[in-house]
Amino acid sequence: MAIDATETPAMQTSANRSTAATHSPALREESLYRRLMNCARFPDDLRTLAFAGTIASGVAVGAEPVLRGIDEAEFQRLMRCCFPGMTLTGGRCETHAALDEYDDLVALLMAYRVECSDVQTWLCHAVASAALHDNHLWQDMGLPSRAILSRLLTENFPQLAALNRDDMKWKKFFYRQLCERTGVLICKSPNCAVCTDYRVCFGPE
Repeated sequence: MAIDATETPAMQTSANRSTAATHSPALREESLYRRLMNCARFPDDLRTLAFAGTIASGVAVGAEPVLRGIDEAEFQRLMRCCFPGMTLTGGRCETHAALDEYDDLVALLMAYRVECSDVQTWLCHAVASAALHDNHLWQDMGLPSRAILSRLLTENFPQLAALNRDDMKWKKFFYRQLCERTGVLICKSPNCAVCTDYRVCFGPE
């Protein structure tokens, strides 16, 4: 008895759903993250988790370049250092200046990095790239939790992290630091304790 290969509408719909699920951004991100970590030179280093998560997140949302401020040659250096054997391009660099706080965030992080090294510089760009996305920072960096993000920042930017004494959400904290640097505060209140947006800045993530 021959097998009928004719697809019914129901079969086509099921196949389309399966294809769409396979190519969903979340699944693409998870798949790329696993591949990166399988090639990781230092899989237990929190910076490796941060690079893998931020790169996978950037690829999933179609960011170009995947890590802003890092050209293709430097991105390939990062890949060889952290994920040897993994082939991935960083995407096109910006051709015009973006109207956002990326450069200011990088400058803030660079000023507080624990050491002057390529890895720390790459981490500054990774954190700043993720900070411009829409979710909580630990989510946009592909980290397991906010606690892991706090450890990462405390280990690599200890003096900056120490300024977040009240455990403000990290994105909010960074932007408050930028405001204080320029002397322009956009908060509703100079005192966080009495601000009506307190839960927005300090609530659970």
